[in-house]
Amino acid sequence: MSQITLDQHVSDIVTAIPQSADLFRNLRIDYCCGGKISLQEAAVQRELNPADVLTRVQEIEEKRELREQLEPSSFGEKTLIAHIQEKYHTGLREELPLLAPYVTKVARVHGENHPHLLRVQEIFKLLRAELIDHTDDEDQNVFPLILEFLANPTPELKEQLKPHVAELEQEHDNAGRLLHELREITNNFTPPEEACGTYRLVYARLEQFEKDTFQHVHLENNVLFDRVREAI
Repeated sequence: MSQITLDQHVSDIVTAIPQSADLFRNLRIDYCCGGKISLQEAAVQRELNPADVLTRVQEIEEKRELREQLEPSSFGEKTLIAHIQEKYHTGLREELPLLAPYVTKVARVHGENHPHLLRVQEIFKLLRAELIDHTDDEDQNVFPLILEFLANPTPELKEQLKPHVAELEQEHDNAGRLLHELREITNNFTPPEEACGTYRLVYARLEQFEKDTFQHVHLENNVLFDRVREAI
C-alpha cells in the first residue's frame, strides 16, 4: 500500500490515487491549479480536520488495492458472477457518472487547441451508454440464465442462452475497438507537458477504466463464457 501522508501535495495524491479527486472535489479542495500544497495545509484552509481527510483518502486506496488482490478466475460460477457484478458492474455505474464532468470540462476548455479531445468525449459517451445497457442486460437477463443453465443444462436452456452469449461477446468486441481508438488518439494516455491537473486526471482515469474493462471482459469471455461453452 502506498504511504499517503499529510505532508504530500494534494496534486501528487491525485496522481497516485486518481479516484481521490472525487473526494477533494466534494470537499472543495483544489487539486488542480492549487494542488501544490500539502494535504495538511489544504485541509486547514478548508477548516477540515486533516486526520479525517487523510483517513478518507487511505480508505479509497485500501478499497482499490483490496479489489486488485483478488484472483477471481478460480471462483465458482455464483461467486464469479457476484464478483463481476460487485467490482465491475457497480464500479462502472459509480465511476462513469463521476468521470463524465471531467471529460466534458477538458473537452470544452482544451478542445479548440487539442481537437482529439472532442473525439475522446464522443467515445466516452458511447462507451458509457453501451456499457451501462450491456451490464443491465447481463444482471437482469443473462447472468440468471447462465446460472440456471449451468445448474441444469437442458437443450432448451442451451438454445435460449447461445444467442445471448454471442451478442455479449460482439458487444465486448465493439467496446474493445473504441478503447483501442481511445488509446491511439491519446498517445497511450500520455498528456502533453503543459496539461493542467484536470487534463491529467482524465487521462489517468481513462487508462484505469481501460484496464478495468479489459479485465472485466476477460473474466466474462475467457472464464465465465468458456464454462458455458464447455457445458454446451
